[in-house]
This record gives sequence, structure tokens and C-alpha cells, in this order.
Amino acid sequence: MKEIEEVEEITKEKKRGGMIGWLIFAVVVIAAGALWWSGAFGQAVAGSSMDYQAVFLTNDQVYFGKLSQASSQYSVLREVYYLQVTQPLQPKDQNAPPVQNINLVKLGGELHGPQDKMVINRDHILFFEDLKSDSQVVKAIQQYKESQKKK
Repeated sequence: MKEIEEVEEITKEKKRGGMIGWLIFAVVVIAAGALWWSGAFGQAVAGSSMDYQAVFLTNDQVYFGKLSQASSQYSVLREVYYLQVTQPLQPKDQNAPPVQNINLVKLGGELHGPQDKMVINRDHILFFEDLKSDSQVVKAIQQYKESQKKK
């Protein structure tokens, strides 16, 4: 008789454990569904889709644009810009410090003709930052966009 009671008690404990397991599973599924529905998965941790980010890569390059899917293996950067530094080959005054011109370049005009989108392996992203709306880079992007509207 005692053995039957022990078996019944073990069966009850297993049922309770199974119910708790299903309850935890249901909570996780509901939470994941809520995050997916809200769009939290696959979005940049950065600000809204209207914000620009500076993306710093392991090859010492920095690109500016709108970053998405920052939490996945491959992040996507759209409306891509980068800085180009040029200096004269033969300065007029040899004693003067070299003058550098820094230009913001829109991705797409290069010889190989890339599309205005970069898919970046997250292993090559050191970090990214949101840019303020009054930053020099964002102002230059806005000026570039305005000049393209006039064409």
C-alpha cells in the first residue's frame, strides 16, 4: 500500500512539474510574440528610423546612415555616406602645414556602382552611435539631399 501511495505522489509531482514547464513555455512564447509584434527584433538598438547612426568598423572605416537589424548576424545600413579626406599633392607653400579637405560622400557613385545599402557582418562592427540632428554630418546629409531635389 505504501508503495502505491509513493508512486501516486511521484506521479502528482511530475504532473505539477509538467504544468509549470508548460506555463513557463507559454509565458516565453507570449513575450517573444509581443516583442516580434512590436518590431523590437531586428531593429537597431539605436533611435528611431528617422535617426542616423555612425557605424565604426574593425577596418577603421566609419559609415553614416540608417542602421537596422543591429541584433542579427548581418546589420543593414541604408542611406550610406562616408568621409573622404583629400590633400593637395604639391602644396603652394612647403613650410605651411598640410591642408586637408574633408568631404561627405554618398555611397553609389564609385567605380563598381554599389547600391545605397550595406549589409555588414556584426562581427566587424565595433560600435555604433546615434547622431544628433544638429551634428555636422547630419547637416551635410540634409544639404546633400536638398541639392539632389533641385537637380
